[in-house]
Amino acid sequence: MTVDGELLTKLSTAPRIRLRLVGSSELKSEWDHPVAGCMVCGKLPAMSQGQFPNEQSESGEFDRQEDAFRDNVSADPAAAHPAAPGRYHLYLSLACPWACRALLARNLMGLAEAIGVTVVDPVRDEKGWAFRDGHGHTTDPVNGFAHLAEAYEATLPGYDGRVTVPVLWDKEKGKIVNNSEDDICRMFHDAFADYRRGEADWFPADLAGEQEELSGFIYETINNGVYRAGFATKQAVYEKAAAGVFKALDEMEARLQDRRYLFGDRVVESDWRLFCTTIRFDPVYHGHFKCNRKRIADYPNLWRHLKDLYQWPGVADTVDFDHIKRHYYMTHDEINPTRIVPIGPDMRLAD
Repeated sequence: MTVDGELLTKLSTAPRIRLRLVGSSELKSEWDHPVAGCMVCGKLPAMSQGQFPNEQSESGEFDRQEDAFRDNVSADPAAAHPAAPGRYHLYLSLACPWACRALLARNLMGLAEAIGVTVVDPVRDEKGWAFRDGHGHTTDPVNGFAHLAEAYEATLPGYDGRVTVPVLWDKEKGKIVNNSEDDICRMFHDAFADYRRGEADWFPADLAGEQEELSGFIYETINNGVYRAGFATKQAVYEKAAAGVFKALDEMEARLQDRRYLFGDRVVESDWRLFCTTIRFDPVYHGHFKCNRKRIADYPNLWRHLKDLYQWPGVADTVDFDHIKRHYYMTHDEINPTRIVPIGPDMRLAD
């Protein structure tokens, strides 16, 4: 068999990947290896531009876009968006950790009768999140939108950013109020206090400073950390992000060693913030986002925390592993071009 000179030149000058054999904590060996296995018909694949090119830096980092709509619902009847039962509607995906935190807030605070919900198809198409009838998702009963992008266009004509969930919609004004889950959770807690039927206190005043600091840490290193690892387009960037995820998980494991929840016996927003990532970690982030040093099941205290919260009344209804796995594995085609959805894992959360 002969190999032409051009192919040999391409092979010899191909980008090189560091391969490491690592023990428990010690680097055993390291060497370079050409990316010959990635070559098809003598051609090297183009470097990925990332799942969301507009949110990808030249250095290979995922830089999440800012939420576009940040108006507030207020308890003041004279406000632009006054709190009122039946006036607002929540659009969300059961696959999305950000959206599911807003859904948990609505449900656990007893606002199900005050604020309606519509769930989108977990598999985005070329137009983004779509309203379709199917298992656990429906068409839009409020506006008849085919895609969530229509809500964005109705609110801000010409909007050209990424369409995200959750979305809090003002039915009376026909526009988006807010698409930040942080804001929405706080509004459900504060502005809708008179309509809440649950006793959940997600933001206790005596923990305000410490809780804000911890929630910020969880967001940066765990909630968004898994995305920074999964959407990285360069090896060093991925390794740094993934290492940060596990460093933070180690800290949370240690924190939970002598307490049931993050702040002792009280469940606060920080717990649910962590839950929305840990519930998705073993099914998708461990494999799909390559955060595979450990599973949550390998952390005794985090696993206990996860199972404890999952078994709270009404929480399991907000978790749909079919939606979660199909969304990540079928929508992120830059990461999983075959769109094959894995059959596992068996979570056993009710044990």
